[in-house]
Amino acid sequence: MPVPVPSAQAPEPQPAALDLPLKGTIARWSHGVSPASIAMAQADWLTHLLVSPSKQAELASSALQKSLQWSQFASQVWSGRCAPCAEPLPGDKRFSKREWQLPPFATLAQAFLLTEQWWSEATHGVRGVSRHHEEVAAFGVRQLLDMLSPSNLPMLNPEVIRATVTQSGANLATGLANLWRDAVAVAADERPRGVEAFRPGEGVALTPGRVVHSNHLAELIRYEPATPRVHKEPLLIVPSWIMKFYILDLTPDDSLVRYLVGQGHTVYMVSWRNPGSEDRDLGLDDYLELGVLDALRAIQALHPRTRVHAAGYCLGGTLLAMAAALLGRRHDNVLKSVTLLAAEVDFEQPGELGLFIDESQIALLEDAMAERGYLDGRQMAGAFQMIDSKDLVWSKLVHEYLMGARTPVTPMRAWNADATRLPARMHSQYLRRLYLENELAEDAYTALGERVSLRDIRVPVFVVATERDHVSPWQSVYKVLRLVHAHTDFVLVSGGHNVGIVSPPAGPLAYAEASYRHTHHAADAAPPDPQEWLARAPAAQHGSWWTCWHGWLVQHSQGMATARPVPKVRIEGQLIPAPGSYVLQR
Repeated sequence: MPVPVPSAQAPEPQPAALDLPLKGTIARWSHGVSPASIAMAQADWLTHLLVSPSKQAELASSALQKSLQWSQFASQVWSGRCAPCAEPLPGDKRFSKREWQLPPFATLAQAFLLTEQWWSEATHGVRGVSRHHEEVAAFGVRQLLDMLSPSNLPMLNPEVIRATVTQSGANLATGLANLWRDAVAVAADERPRGVEAFRPGEGVALTPGRVVHSNHLAELIRYEPATPRVHKEPLLIVPSWIMKFYILDLTPDDSLVRYLVGQGHTVYMVSWRNPGSEDRDLGLDDYLELGVLDALRAIQALHPRTRVHAAGYCLGGTLLAMAAALLGRRHDNVLKSVTLLAAEVDFEQPGELGLFIDESQIALLEDAMAERGYLDGRQMAGAFQMIDSKDLVWSKLVHEYLMGARTPVTPMRAWNADATRLPARMHSQYLRRLYLENELAEDAYTALGERVSLRDIRVPVFVVATERDHVSPWQSVYKVLRLVHAHTDFVLVSGGHNVGIVSPPAGPLAYAEASYRHTHHAADAAPPDPQEWLARAPAAQHGSWWTCWHGWLVQHSQGMATARPVPKVRIEGQLIPAPGSYVLQR
């Protein structure tokens, strides 16, 4: 297979060799979070707070009021007739168990929640602090508070105390063994115990098919038809290369690929290579050319004179939007429609991920990547954990290390542990050009030597966003409706970035609370404000958005044809069955 020549872009500033060992160590210990960025944000906040007597007086008054509220609660809690004076934030379940409603633990929980409220007031609304620094300062305080929560301390957590008494301390002994096992696995660079049951091609990614095209960066998988007749237009799915593709083909009960094949679609999937140090100079242009455009050419060769439905998930959707805009600019009508799943093209408000996007953060990551030529996926996973540390870090401490339980390994958890690497050049371009500069939304992005304008997308566009998405906030995903010049359908789905997308309509893994809102808009007719859209949107429909999307694809297809088996294409002399070879790379 030929190794591609890296795409031509203006050279980014190169890290100084003398800095790399120190900055690489800092990045590993901080999960890629820049201490300098945190320090600057805290200094900005504290400096402006010190010269704001009015804010200080406001906070002093709030502290006194909360102290009186807590004192009144503490004096009445033993009677059982007092209402709580503070409520946890939505999704915070640390104090939801019955034991936390009993004194004296209820007073501890209320003291913590009131403290949490006060610090939120203290870190927000200080005049003169930049918005980004305000968010970073609040994030830093939130991390400290989550660490000091009474739920994390065995002598203050009533659930742990009860378990310790009833089990004569066996829970703590088991928890210590769990901690030792995890520490050894991390030190030895091993994968979590139990994920071996979900190896692609054995426990997950079981939909039959075959690799029909391959290049240095991607394999193209075509899945076997499951119906005697299929829709004429094939469907290409472009997943994010930050993740392995098989999140869309987990077990048979929750596989989007299997569902689509079962509905008569001819499905193609891009499976990305897991890059190494030798791929450090691969850029976004290489991913665009070898991942999307080359795949479309391969599909056209197998389906002459047939247009293609294309769908992209997360960053794969961002890349697909670039490709669709380029093809529209070239008047190439290979695409029949475009579907974007939890994919941003406007990064002005990227949600909590924006906490990690500023010059200091990006420079630290670039220095960390310069040593090995890539960003290890585990570093990115660590950053995601910090965003929701109370659930992803501290709840695990309580559940596994204090209660002595073991969280069962599910297909989704096993996939989440199957980390991928990101080439240094590509990741730097992605952070700088898309997140920091927002070039794609502002018609300033160039790819393969051409300007990319999303207005050149004129085929029907189907957009899916999820309500509780910390990676691609639905309000940001929505903005594509005003950036393209096409008929658009927007679907807002219950759930988060992964669970909201992997939402089967039936079977044991179907989510009982799954629902979605769906609207159709003519070109340039969608409300400009996502909150305005939400106010006008119809009531949520119960069920999976998969059925809605299938109906939309059928609506934009042109009849059926006799199904044909996957051609036996040899890759370097071999027939490679699905899920291919790239997905197995470590």
